[in-house]
Amino acid sequence: MADGDGLGEVTSAAASPPAPAPGLSPSLGWRERLRAGLAGTGASLWFVAGLGLLYALRVPLRLCENLAAVTVFLNSLTPKFYVALTGTSSLISGLIFIFEWWYFHKHGTSFIEQVSVSHLRPLMGGTESSISEPGSPSSNRESETSRQNLSECKVWRNPLNLFRGAEYRRYTWVTGKEPLTYYDMNLSAQDHQTFFTCDTDFLRPSDTVMQKAWRERNPPARIKAAYQALELNNDCATAYVLLAEEEATTIVDAERLFKQALKAGETIYRRSQQCQHQSPQHEAQLRRDTNVLVYIKRRLAMCARKLGRIREAVKIMRDLMKEFPPLTMLNIHENLLESLLELQAYADVQAVLAKYDDISLPKSAAICYTAALLKTRTVSDKFSPETASRRGLSTAEINAVEAIHRAVEFNPHVPKYLLEMKSLILPPEHILKRGDSEAIAYAFFHLQHWKRIEGALNLLQCTWEGTFRMIPYPLEKGHLFYPYPSCTETADRELLPTFHHVSVYPKKELPFFIHFTAGLCSSTAMIALLTHQFPEIMGVFAKAVSMISRTCVEYL
Repeated sequence: MADGDGLGEVTSAAASPPAPAPGLSPSLGWRERLRAGLAGTGASLWFVAGLGLLYALRVPLRLCENLAAVTVFLNSLTPKFYVALTGTSSLISGLIFIFEWWYFHKHGTSFIEQVSVSHLRPLMGGTESSISEPGSPSSNRESETSRQNLSECKVWRNPLNLFRGAEYRRYTWVTGKEPLTYYDMNLSAQDHQTFFTCDTDFLRPSDTVMQKAWRERNPPARIKAAYQALELNNDCATAYVLLAEEEATTIVDAERLFKQALKAGETIYRRSQQCQHQSPQHEAQLRRDTNVLVYIKRRLAMCARKLGRIREAVKIMRDLMKEFPPLTMLNIHENLLESLLELQAYADVQAVLAKYDDISLPKSAAICYTAALLKTRTVSDKFSPETASRRGLSTAEINAVEAIHRAVEFNPHVPKYLLEMKSLILPPEHILKRGDSEAIAYAFFHLQHWKRIEGALNLLQCTWEGTFRMIPYPLEKGHLFYPYPSCTETADRELLPTFHHVSVYPKKELPFFIHFTAGLCSSTAMIALLTHQFPEIMGVFAKAVSMISRTCVEYL
C-alpha cells in the first residue's frame, strides 16, 4: 500500500506563519562585524598561540629529555600493567556511558553537554557566535519564534478531565500509584481560584472560607473547610462543588452533590443579575457566579454521559453553548463531540466541526482526529491495502488519507495510542496541545469510537507514517501547521506521572558524548583483551608507538 506520499499536497500558505519582512532594520556597522569576527576566531588564535609558546619553550623545559625518560619508563612496563590500565579505562568509560544513557532517557539531554554549556563555557569566556541587536532581523526572528513557542506550549485545562474522588482516587486505591502530578494539581488550584473566587468574597463568610479552601493543598483540609462553609451558609454552591469533586467516591454521589450545587448556584446567579449594574464589585461577583453555574452544569452533563444518559448530556451541553456563547475558551464543544460520537450521530458531529474546525480558531486533537474519523468512515469498511496498491486511491480515499495526515501532523503521538502500540493511563487534568498529554486525553475517550467504525484503525495504521515524509526535516517549518514546538517534552514530563514513558517527537538523536563514551569503552576493552591474549605482540606495538613519538619530538 502506498503511504499516501504526495496525496496531501494541500496549499499551506494560509496555515503557515508569515515570514518576517527583510530590510526593515539597518545592517551592522564595520566595528560590530569586526568584533563578531574576532569573537568567532578567538578560540583558534588561542590554540595557535599555545602551540607557538610550547615550541619556543621546548629547550628550557627540556621536553626531549623528559619524553625520552617517559619512553624508557613505558618500555620497562610489563603487559600486565597495560591490561590493568586498559581494563580500568574501559570500566570507567562504561560507567560514564551507562550514566549518560540513563540521563538522556530521563531528561532528554546529555549530562556532559549540559554541564559544559552551563558551567564551563562561561568560565572560558564563550559568547554567542553572532551579535543580535534589538532591531536586527535575527533578533526579530528570535522574538517571533519565542512568542510562537510560548503560545504553542500553553497548558490548557482538559475539557474531559475526570473526577478526583470518584475516578482518580479510586485508581490510587487499586494500584497504589498517583495519577496526578503536583504541577498538574497546582494548576487546578489556580484555576479554581480564578473561577470560584472574586474580590467581594469577604462580604459573605462562607465565600471567605471557600477562598481559603481552594488554596489549601491537603485534600482532607479542603473537604473540612467545605463543610464549615455549609455550616455558615447552606446555599454555598462552591462548597458542594468541592465535595462533589473530591469527597464523592462514585459518579452517582458526585451527581447528587452537583444537583444541590446547581440549585444553590441558580439562586445566587439570579440575585447577582439583579445587582450587576450597581458597582464594579457586583459585576465581578456576577462573573464569578456565572463561572460557577457553567462549571456545575458542565459537570452535570459529564455525570449524565458517564451514567449512560447521553441524550440528556447532549441537551445540557447544547443549552450551555447557546446560553453562554462567550465562554468558548472552556471548549465545551469537545465534550459535545464525544457525546455525539457515542450516539453515532455523525451528521451532528459534522455540523459541530463545520463551526469549530475553522482556520481562525485554535485547533485540538479532538477537532483534527474527529474530522479524520468522519472521512475515514466513508471508505474504511471496503478499504484494502492490496487493492489500493493495484488500482490506486479513489477520491474519497485520498480525502481520508489527507485528513489523517493533517491530524497526525497536528499531534503525532495519538496514533500509537489508538493503535494500542503504547499503553494508556488516566488523562491529566491539564493538557499541552500537540503534546503527549493531549494524545492520552484524546485516545482515552475516543479509542472506542475508532474501534466502532469497521476498518478505521486499519486505514490509520496503513497511512499515518506517511505524514512524516511530507514534513520538512529538520523541522524549520511545518506543512499544514506551525513547526512542531520543541518545548512539549519538558511540559509533558511535568504534567504526566513518572511511571509513564513520555512520547517524544521528533525522536531525538543520541548526543555526541554517548557515541564517544560507547566508542571509548569498546576500544579500551578490545585493547585490554588483545593485550591479555597476545602480550608479546601488543608489547612490540607499544614500543613501536613510543619510538615513533620519540622520533617526532627529536625532529621538532
